[in-house]
Amino acid sequence: MQDELQRLVDALAAYAGRPALIEDRRQRVVVYSEHTGPMDDVRRASILRRQTTPEVMAWFRNVGIMDAREPVRTPASRELDLLPRICVPIRHQDLLLGFVWFIDPDGTMADADIAATGLMSELSLALYRENLLGELASQRETEAARTLLSDNEPTRVRSVRALREAGMIADGSATALVAQLVPPDEEPLDELARLALEQALVTTRRWVGTREALHLVRDDHGVLLLAGGRGGGRPSPEVAAKLLDDNLRHTTRGLGSVERAVVGIGQTRSGLAEAFGSYGEALQAARVGVRLPALGALVSWSGLGVYRVLSRLEGRHLDMADVHPGLERLLREQPNPVLLRTLERYLDLAGNAHATAEQLRLHRTTLYYRLQRIEELAETDLKDGNERLCLHLALKLGRLTGAYRPED
Repeated sequence: MQDELQRLVDALAAYAGRPALIEDRRQRVVVYSEHTGPMDDVRRASILRRQTTPEVMAWFRNVGIMDAREPVRTPASRELDLLPRICVPIRHQDLLLGFVWFIDPDGTMADADIAATGLMSELSLALYRENLLGELASQRETEAARTLLSDNEPTRVRSVRALREAGMIADGSATALVAQLVPPDEEPLDELARLALEQALVTTRRWVGTREALHLVRDDHGVLLLAGGRGGGRPSPEVAAKLLDDNLRHTTRGLGSVERAVVGIGQTRSGLAEAFGSYGEALQAARVGVRLPALGALVSWSGLGVYRVLSRLEGRHLDMADVHPGLERLLREQPNPVLLRTLERYLDLAGNAHATAEQLRLHRTTLYYRLQRIEELAETDLKDGNERLCLHLALKLGRLTGAYRPED
């Protein structure tokens, strides 16, 4: 099938007298002819990465390519380093299958060159067949990923057996990565953001190896499931997570609907049937990372510390007052970020007054005065280990729930 598409795109390029490129309806590069003559950064990046950035996709969609039934002449964009183009929509019985693109910097391409009716008809049928095969393969892989992340163990075991028999995925250990995009004002992800998420997952999966990974896009996050042992050359989960983060930065660049991205890393399990546990950990790690930007873009479940416990408890309506009423009262009635930040640093350093004073650049007398005021206002005793534990947990829970925001 790919050979047929290559033959057709070469024939179209020869007929039009200029290079041609074909994308599917999601603007992923399918095939392209030999390229000579003018080329901009958008075409160069599309060929190298086999996809267009969401920023460029949004620009073309605003021009109207998704609804077009006839060729569309798209103008240049200096900001995107984009030359003028002609976009020919490919449809089969009015179903949009993709686009043929020609760069036309001087506007000399004639309508007769664009039409190529016979070739376009052949291309429509070929792309329709390619689309059907691709959809079937994609649906099968998506269903496999969903099944592996099911909470039903017998179902997961049967799925693993079927995947191995079909040779779809490597045998061995399994680690889940969860990619979470953060939109402004907690808005749901829009279509372009979801496309950017899938592009990043697909690009990372290609690099890892298609038999060493499966991907899945869910309502508000994406999953990359790494399979197989490290001995076969598969990268470590940390390296794959870093690459996924890099790809997310690239695909979401310029998208106003995405503020940042977080990648959660679950712990490795001995087999695919246990991947469900790694997925749960990666999802929790990513969600904690969304709440706490200071943790960075890559958040591993194993490195979350006390947030492993607190993230599990958060959904049970636990708040700061439940852990330490005095601290919650101090936060509510006498908000004093200086005292709270001092207390958190003191507790983070295991009650080491010397280290706390050094890190906060305080005189020891000033530190002791602040700690005394905290004891008075929160009605606590910092010499009591149980009180220190409750105060520390309450502060970390406050960060997680947003009740305590020292950066504000």
